[in-house]
Amino acid sequence: MERRCKVAIIGAGVGGLAFAIALRRQLKCEDFIIFEKASDVGGTWRDNRYPGCSSDIAMHFYSLSTDLKADWESTHEYAPVINEYWAALARKYELYSRTAFNTNVTSAAWDATAQVYRIETENLKTGEKTVTTAQILVSAIGVLEVPRFPSIPGLEDFKGAVFHSARWDSMVNLENKQVGVIGNGASATQFVPIISRKPGISVTQFSRTPNWVSPPLKAKISGLWIWAFKHIPGLTRLYRWRVYFQSDVLYLVFASRFIRWLTMQSCKQYIRKTAPKEYQEHLIPNYPLGCKRILFDTDYLDALHRDNLGLNWDGIEEITADGIVTKTGHKIPLDVLILATGFDTDSFPVSIQGTRNSIQEYFDTHGAPRAYLGTTVPGFPNFFTIGGPNTATGHTSVIFTEEVQIDYSLQLIKPVLEGKVSSFEVQDEPTDAYNEKIQNRLSKSVFVQCQSWYRKGGDGINNSIFPGSQFRFWWWLRRPNWSHYTVVNGSAWLQERRAAKQRTVMAVICGIVGLAAFYVLKRG
Repeated sequence: MERRCKVAIIGAGVGGLAFAIALRRQLKCEDFIIFEKASDVGGTWRDNRYPGCSSDIAMHFYSLSTDLKADWESTHEYAPVINEYWAALARKYELYSRTAFNTNVTSAAWDATAQVYRIETENLKTGEKTVTTAQILVSAIGVLEVPRFPSIPGLEDFKGAVFHSARWDSMVNLENKQVGVIGNGASATQFVPIISRKPGISVTQFSRTPNWVSPPLKAKISGLWIWAFKHIPGLTRLYRWRVYFQSDVLYLVFASRFIRWLTMQSCKQYIRKTAPKEYQEHLIPNYPLGCKRILFDTDYLDALHRDNLGLNWDGIEEITADGIVTKTGHKIPLDVLILATGFDTDSFPVSIQGTRNSIQEYFDTHGAPRAYLGTTVPGFPNFFTIGGPNTATGHTSVIFTEEVQIDYSLQLIKPVLEGKVSSFEVQDEPTDAYNEKIQNRLSKSVFVQCQSWYRKGGDGINNSIFPGSQFRFWWWLRRPNWSHYTVVNGSAWLQERRAAKQRTVMAVICGIVGLAAFYVLKRG
């Protein structure tokens, strides 16, 4: 079976839905398809259903700028609420009918002759295979998509229930069980306080590196504020701008050593005030704040006072059929093992072939994932990646970042959909120059001063973080530098652009000359 469309989007998560909405709103494009391997939209907010899963970005900013929601009940919401917001947008913009659910993209390859991507997919329920041709291919897979499993001897020998926090198994009853949790990052600190309340449960959390923990952010939004957001025109958007400016100012924590030092002292004081004394030596990091993700407390430190919850910092030697043996030789019996070990952010999960090689081969050639402005890749015409390399931040909304990328991409996509250009392909030289600039800024930043998921392999090239404020990111992507792209079948379009630019320059010159003449005549 073969079908055709103008735009194909991989992933019906936040990035994919936002891209499809922008296609409809800005370009009036209706000829697109979204490939989604799951049975519903939502991406990370659909998949991550562990207890307590929530956003650490304020909801008025963690939403589309085109579809503000006035009645958020909390400043920071839980996953089901966030997922319903995006599902509602999918219904509003009729995206369900344009999404191929339970469909896995097995491969895609650029056809230089036809100037299209040939995309091979498989229906995960029926096994039916389909080939789709599209002028534009968009990857909205995201970085928090493929769970990372630890390489610990004996993991496959454990006889109890084992699952990753990103694939939470709600069928496993944790009551009256001895539960081991491997990892102490954002996910673990959200679900550990909740599961440790279960009757008869005993939780041992195996931790390796402490995290900087800041006071909680989540707060209820009063009914009066919700009423005001609903009925006072412009207030919701004004509040969103306030949250944006507040979050972007937080970049100073990463950029300024003095502000970072002050923040570290505040976090230390909070940890010492809140956590049990016997854990404080282990809980306070010896690396600078910001080089790993900052955690906002979700009742985690207070939960550590519970008798049925213990931290183990001895390190794991091996996993046995019925427990874990630490590096000190102590064996801890367990019934359930929960892996809160993050995601694989170093590889590209779909085989996409360009003019020279695959995406993964391009990454491997350069030692880590990379792209131009985190959005386009040399050798891959008409290909756009949302949430691509070096677009993540440690201080503000990923939705803002992705909307900036989408607006940038649409400027390149529009001439293709209008038939004025066959394809745009970013060149190697500007891509190399951009990534050299990014890595030079990163080398002087806090983001490379410890091991973290921001870096390939934990201690290699930082291929995740954008080293700057969101304003800087927007400024760099506000419009394409067309000279950085190779254009196919676009000579008439290029001439039209040059002529339009010349007309603009002449209009400005004439305006200046006219104003000068008016001033001279008036004085005369």
